[in-house]
Amino acid sequence: MVPRIMTEPSPSFKAKPRTPRLKLPRGACDTHFHVFGPQKRFPFAPDRSYTPTCDAPKETLFAMHKQMGIERGVVVQSAAHGFDNSAAADLLAANQNYRGVALAPASTPTAELKRLRGQGFRGVRFHYMGHLGKGDPIEDVLAMAERLAEIGWHLQIHMDGPRIAELTPALKRSPVPVVIDHMGRIDAGKGLEHADFRALLSLMANKHVWVKVSGAERISRQSAPWKDAVPFARKLVAEFGDRAVWGTDWPHPNLKVVPDDGDLVDLLGEIAPTEAQRKALLVDNPRRLYGFPA
Repeated sequence: MVPRIMTEPSPSFKAKPRTPRLKLPRGACDTHFHVFGPQKRFPFAPDRSYTPTCDAPKETLFAMHKQMGIERGVVVQSAAHGFDNSAAADLLAANQNYRGVALAPASTPTAELKRLRGQGFRGVRFHYMGHLGKGDPIEDVLAMAERLAEIGWHLQIHMDGPRIAELTPALKRSPVPVVIDHMGRIDAGKGLEHADFRALLSLMANKHVWVKVSGAERISRQSAPWKDAVPFARKLVAEFGDRAVWGTDWPHPNLKVVPDDGDLVDLLGEIAPTEAQRKALLVDNPRRLYGFPA
């Protein structure tokens, strides 16, 4: 009998990413990343929609940020941990230069939202992605948004490209800022004139809507450095530069090919070609949206 060889699970992130060539402005902010575990302290949710391949703790995240030249960050609660925001809160307690976006049901009491705000959270995320399970009805989310307005929070919406047009009428009525994840998860292979991207541009015409020009590696149909995604991100920055932010999406869950964070940082040189655009994208806009000090 041939003995089974046990191997360690492969991480979804590069253990040794390369240092980017692009120098980021002082105060640069990564507005989208997650932490997983450590599982012994922060177990995954029993009803999770996916299971990370390994721990991705705050210490590893902080080291990556230092190497990339990133000084501020916004941790986004992962679906793997469900509504238990403890792992993200632990990161926030460790570094005052970070903020958070929580996962919470639309029915969450205001007192609990205020408790999370005290920990450093500034918004709540809702999924409308097939692989992450059914999200709360959008009208319930809008009802919650009335209460979010009282504490200065925003909504973060993660949706499939084909759902942008469907959800737009409701999102236009939001009483708080709405942040669209990963360029609306449009398909870069379908081109700038495709209906999904046109719907995103139409939604962005509403002054309370923001967009994360993150996820180039997710919307691309090419390998690194994901050149087909650049025109979409560049157009969003060019037309809505005062309401665009950026993130690495570390530790890159649910991808077949692990991206290098150095590649993602260098891509900013094409997404936001001028220093003024990069300062707005990485420093000024996150400061306004998440309440970082001047």
